Amino acid sequence: MNIAILLISMLLFFVLFYGIGFLLNMLLRMTWIMAIAYPIVAILIIDDVPFIQYFRNSGDSFSQLGTKITSLAPADILILSSGLAGAIFAGITMRILRQKGYRMF
Repeated sequence: MNIAILLISMLLFFVLFYGIGFLLNMLLRMTWIMAIAYPIVAILIIDDVPFIQYFRNSGDSFSQLGTKITSLAPADILILSSGLAGAIFAGITMRILRQKGYRMF
């Protein structure tokens, strides 16, 4: 993967999940909702197994997920990590805004 594409992808994932986390925090007033929900979103991005299979056939589904996670390229790990960082920074931003007195947040 080209370094420019990697940097742009990392920036896009950061901004995307920062924005989603910020909006969810404003609407639901739960500071860390996106940071908690991000692993589920990442699993849906990584794995091809339908989500219901994690409950119906959990042993096989989690073993396939483990195989997929260990076979990720370093670029994919960096991109997904930047999305998690965006979700965490959205929570930090909300906490700071609430401490500063913005009741809307």
